[in-house]
Amino acid sequence: MTGEPDQMRRWLARLAFAAAISATVLVLAVAGLDGSLGLLLVAALGSAITLAGAWWFLTHRRLLRWAAGFVVVLAPLVVAVLYARAELVWVVVLFGLLWTVAVAAGRRALAPAADWPATVPTKAPERPYLIMNPRSGGGKVGRFRLAETARALGAEVFLLDGPAVDVAAVARRAVRDGADLLGVAGGDGTQALVAGVAAEHGVPFLVISAGTRNHFALDLGLDRENPATCLDALTDGEEIRIDLGLIGDRTFVNNASFGAYATVVQSPHYRDAKLGTALDLLPAALAGESPLRLTVDGTTVNGPQAVLISNNAYRTDSGRRSGLDRGELGVLAVTLRGALDAAGLIGRRGRARAVRAGTGREATVDADLPEIPVGVDGEALLFSTPVRCEIVPGALRVRVPRQRPGVPAPPPQLDWTRLRRLGFPSRR
Repeated sequence: MTGEPDQMRRWLARLAFAAAISATVLVLAVAGLDGSLGLLLVAALGSAITLAGAWWFLTHRRLLRWAAGFVVVLAPLVVAVLYARAELVWVVVLFGLLWTVAVAAGRRALAPAADWPATVPTKAPERPYLIMNPRSGGGKVGRFRLAETARALGAEVFLLDGPAVDVAAVARRAVRDGADLLGVAGGDGTQALVAGVAAEHGVPFLVISAGTRNHFALDLGLDRENPATCLDALTDGEEIRIDLGLIGDRTFVNNASFGAYATVVQSPHYRDAKLGTALDLLPAALAGESPLRLTVDGTTVNGPQAVLISNNAYRTDSGRRSGLDRGELGVLAVTLRGALDAAGLIGRRGRARAVRAGTGREATVDADLPEIPVGVDGEALLFSTPVRCEIVPGALRVRVPRQRPGVPAPPPQLDWTRLRRLGFPSRR
């Protein structure tokens, strides 16, 4: 007997097909009745010109950059004006609505169940030690009174108020002095350093989402809006075991990036002017030949402009990790040879040519250079080549509050073959 959830998924799959077919029929019918097939070609050409202009904007400077920016703005405006003059704006709007329904229903039908490490009830720590960066996240430590709250809950708090503090040394000293939990209120780079010490000594680790982006906290299902809720784990918490990434002898909780992004974050101006610095450095990073060579499980990719090696794989459609305990590195390599490759990123075939995604236990990035820039959890570093990354399965005990937002199931890739089988199963 078919269960109610399966029946709902089947009808959602059918709705996705109905909406997609209706959108296609609408466009073809209007094109046939009004002789407006040429406008369809105009829309396709406008999209291609916009993408090519965006590529030129990123890979050139001065006059060519601003000319390309003008094209990026002008092309869609021209398409909109032509459709308005033909009184077909309603077709565009209805087509967009139908495809929105198709995509939403299809993804809902294919959505997997949430998959996350099992939690283990453990007793509250007796001597928690928390390292807090008052400057992180625009001053969240002070704004949410994290230090005062933590001390009231029995934790010892160390504030990073010096110009250059070795946080790993501070954490090791705390463990030697009897700390039975280490925690960090700060950015992901600081989280990674202290997490490495916690894993080394087998003590649980507490993440407090007081950084700017809090990517690690996001994939742990913690509350990023109110970091004070993370402190609930000191009294009402549970543990999960997750993997750690290792680059050389340094741990990372999120990722290590090579190539374009690593070059950008290496600039001393990046933290104060992220967008301007990126626009200034991207042309050299994206254009021309890349010196990088990526090797994963015996397979080598030559010349990628960007490489991302992560602690478990990111989904390319959502930028989220669906798990942190799969015992594998996520590997993403982007190789762009020009505007056509950049434009192809929006299509599955083009993306397959420009982007290589996979997993592995080990990955090596090499170059004919003595050292290369690497962004490790957002921190700009230099590593001697070759740079070796590996995964350490189940290395870190993370203590999380029992009541937390959690990690939503990631949206699935829209696979029409799977949808057809789900919505219209064959009868044999």
